[in-house]
Amino acid sequence: MRTLAAEGLRLDVGIVDYLILTLYFVTVLGIGFAARRAIKSSADFFLSGRSMPAWVTGLAFVSANLGALEIIGMAANGAEYGLMTLHYYWVGAVPAMVFLGIVMMPFYYGSKVHSVPEFLRRRFNRPTHLFNALSFALAQVLIAGVNLYALALILQALLGWPLWLSIVIGAAIVLIYITLGGLSSAIYNEVLQFFVILAGLIPITVVGLVKVGGIDGLMEKVRESPLGEAGLHTFADTAGTGNPLGANWIGIIFGLGFVLSFGYWTTNFAEVQRALSAKDMSAARRTPIIGAFPKLLIPAVTVIPGLIALVTVKGLGAENGDLVYNNAIPLLMRDLLPNGVLGVAVTGLIASFMAGMAANVSGFNTVFTYDIWRAYIRKDRDDAHYIRVGRIATIGGVLVGIGTAFIAAGFSNIMNYIQALFSLFNAPLFATFIVGMFWKKMTPWAGFWSLLLGFLASLTLYIGHLTDVFHFNSDLEESFWGAGAAFLTAVVVAVVVTVVTRGTSKSDDELRGLVYGLGGQSTSSDVIISGERVWWRNPVLLGTLALVLAVVLYIPVW
Repeated sequence: MRTLAAEGLRLDVGIVDYLILTLYFVTVLGIGFAARRAIKSSADFFLSGRSMPAWVTGLAFVSANLGALEIIGMAANGAEYGLMTLHYYWVGAVPAMVFLGIVMMPFYYGSKVHSVPEFLRRRFNRPTHLFNALSFALAQVLIAGVNLYALALILQALLGWPLWLSIVIGAAIVLIYITLGGLSSAIYNEVLQFFVILAGLIPITVVGLVKVGGIDGLMEKVRESPLGEAGLHTFADTAGTGNPLGANWIGIIFGLGFVLSFGYWTTNFAEVQRALSAKDMSAARRTPIIGAFPKLLIPAVTVIPGLIALVTVKGLGAENGDLVYNNAIPLLMRDLLPNGVLGVAVTGLIASFMAGMAANVSGFNTVFTYDIWRAYIRKDRDDAHYIRVGRIATIGGVLVGIGTAFIAAGFSNIMNYIQALFSLFNAPLFATFIVGMFWKKMTPWAGFWSLLLGFLASLTLYIGHLTDVFHFNSDLEESFWGAGAAFLTAVVVAVVVTVVTRGTSKSDDELRGLVYGLGGQSTSSDVIISGERVWWRNPVLLGTLALVLAVVLYIPVW
């Protein structure tokens, strides 16, 4: 049934598998053509006309994150670091998603901004806006390359194509449906992809667990693996760095759980854009919180398969070749799944990478059009002009993503690459955001210099790590401390520059709706705290429930 050593990752697919995959591609492109008919304005193309219900935007919010980072990267981390990978979900995602919904969405949605950089322009100044727009655009095409590279790996394994051809074909599919239908096409496809992804990953998990003797059998085999007992705990061995992750609890809580996590989930426009497309303030606030509930359980189909691969794939963890950690999921597909089920799994993986790349590309085309082209190159053009620019930007973003896919190919664990990007771009942005949002005296130039110097602080640590000037136990530990350095630097710079330039602070009227305590109804403290009266629509109650569940889930794997 399987072609193993002779052709490496090549999957033995049958006609049923191809039919399932073809049906999926036809459906995806059909959604793109259908969504195109609804594009009447630039708001429709870039923000879906702000008309989406909360359950749609909530599923799209979590699906947009279910790209290569989540599937390939987290399975690789599961195999390399064991259950400590759970920190990326229960500390490194859910609290920040809840904070975004309860505290920050009233500012984003209430100010009617089109993007995160636009919020920075209103709060600070144009240099801050331009720096963030350019850095965000760069980060998105780099991360899009990660998703595209992972998609190409699956196409290469499925069809035996060269990697470069697989990258080009995968990019073309995403390009077509985003160019046609804009954000609406991306969101509706992400909802579809959410269920397709689960349908693809659940069989891998179930069949794998049966093979290793269930959860108990898996735990026993992990104890006998190079990870040992430490691979089955999350916080037990974090007083020092004697754990698979090579990080202590300070780096995990502060670096990952606070700076990296909050920096990504609360300021990354590729995610925030889904909430901005919601039909009203209530739906916008519930969007990330609705996404937090499936986020709690996704480790069951990412981290567990990584552990299964660790104990069933001999030699996994090689520096290069087919046995690198990134191939944990494809190797399980090859070894465990029969035809038919294999087609569902392949389709699920392809769906996940397309969802991730589509989120990056739709975020890129919006920021490029609104925050770079319209703000600095061609002002005051008609709406049709900006829709055309958006479609051209989509093509450009995909083409650059093809190039950055080959950068991602140079990393044996793409999670390390992603975390390095987050520590560079998201950590200083979060610091600038959070200080500026809650301290009205922070000056416009304090915003710019805190963002720039925070980025340079993280970059310094990263370069020092690469050149052995600074020594860390792992690439991930460096990213945790790099994020912390970026955050602290940005906060200190914000305070110092504000003191030096205190005479240039904006007035209360200029900051209304942008700073806590100065807003109208949409950003006032009573709305942020109370929310909806009906419990299942109340962001505070739903968010509290999600946080409690995150703590409870830690108990058996402490």
